[in-house]
Amino acid sequence: MMMNTDYRDFFVLEVGSDRLDYASLFGNEHPTFIEIGSGKGEFISQYPLLHPDFNFIGFELKQKRIEIILRKLKINQHHNVRLARKFIDHSITDFLPPESIKGVFIQHPDPWPKRRHHKRRLINQDFLKALSDILMHDGFVQISTDHDEYAAWIVDEFLASPYFSSVYEDIVLHKPGLDNHVVTWFEQEQRRLGFEPKFMLFRKI
Repeated sequence: MMMNTDYRDFFVLEVGSDRLDYASLFGNEHPTFIEIGSGKGEFISQYPLLHPDFNFIGFELKQKRIEIILRKLKINQHHNVRLARKFIDHSITDFLPPESIKGVFIQHPDPWPKRRHHKRRLINQDFLKALSDILMHDGFVQISTDHDEYAAWIVDEFLASPYFSSVYEDIVLHKPGLDNHVVTWFEQEQRRLGFEPKFMLFRKI
């Protein structure tokens, strides 16, 4: 599908030095949610259709994946969706206003399984502090992984954080903690290979 400039301008954000203004972006005051790592776009193209009164911004680093996602979006159906090509870490506070996000979805972040690469993992104390800064009071983070060791790492990091608590007593769930779960291509492929996802849901204290 060929995409004209207006189409791209509608969906794709240029994230610069200024913090995003959701009211200007979406033309409303609806709650805003973000997805970190939108992959092939299954979630960001399907979940917002079920929640037309919420706004969604998907962050994805790879341009090829942005192109794949764009092919799944239609202006008349996905009025509440925007995309941004952006590397995400604790600097997320530089471009998202404080206490402005209702929920964060992080699905199958790179586990960086080799010990020498653990410093590259997204989930760490600096990042959790940044998430707490951008989240509204009682905002949530839903995260999933099929990597057992990374799931344990994520739990340890969140439990060590003074800014979050687990929504559920059983912290690691074998089914999503929220309704309307969208199965991504990666989740489906990993299940086929015998790797079952683990889901965790944390709320800002």
